[in-house]
Parts: sequence; structure tokens; C-alpha cells
Amino acid sequence: MTIGLRVAGRFGPKEVPGYIIAQVLGGIAGALALYLIASGVPQFSLTAGFASNGYGEHSPGGYSFLACLVSEVVMTFLFLLIILGAASARAPKGFAPLAMGIGLTLIHLISIPVTNTGINPARSTGPALFVGDWA
Repeated sequence: MTIGLRVAGRFGPKEVPGYIIAQVLGGIAGALALYLIASGVPQFSLTAGFASNGYGEHSPGGYSFLACLVSEVVMTFLFLLIILGAASARAPKGFAPLAMGIGLTLIHLISIPVTNTGINPARSTGPALFVGDWA
């Protein structure tokens, strides 16, 4: 998202590294919190993937690499369009959070069965660190 917003002129070049670092650290912190909660029961296991993105045997629906790549690119692009449109100066005031929330919900409903929904690599990094090689 940050790179897309930079390309659209919404972020200055000096802002991008800080946003990316903050997003990755936030993804790791979120995954850590979920890990600490989920591992509180004896039957917890990382073998199911811990919401990591994947293709083939690691895709919830068994989708191919190409199908998963296209899904992630298209869904990320659509979410970026929603953000850019909802946050535009020409958009009705006060509706951006609603548009973004509904859009993100629909994107997840569509793509969770395909890849577990990444949309943002920072979101995917945290769980991937806990799962490791996953094989």
C-alpha cells in the first residue's frame, strides 16, 4: 500500500521507509500477540500455517502459484483503488473508513480461500516468522 500511495503522490519519498518499517514491526507485534493467545491451549500447532500466505499445499483451497499471485496482485490493486478513492478530496467526507472497511472485508472473503489474504507484505511477514519453513 505504501508504495502504491507513493506512486500516487500521497507520500513523499522520505516518508516511505518509516512507514514500511512501522508496518512490518506492527505485523510482527500482531502475530506475536496472536501467537501468545493461540498457544495458550495444548492442542495449538503451527503446522496449519498460522494464517501465513501460501500456494499449492499451503493454499487453503490448494490453488496454484499463478492463481495465488494473480489473486494477491488484483486484490491489492483493488484495495489501493478503494483507499485512493475514499481518501480523495472529492469523496464525501466521513465515509472513508466505511468504504475501506467494507472493501477490505469483501477482499478477505474472496481471497482467504485462495492465499489466506496477504494484500500487504507487512501483514504476511509476522505470521511467516513464526511458521518458519512450514514444510
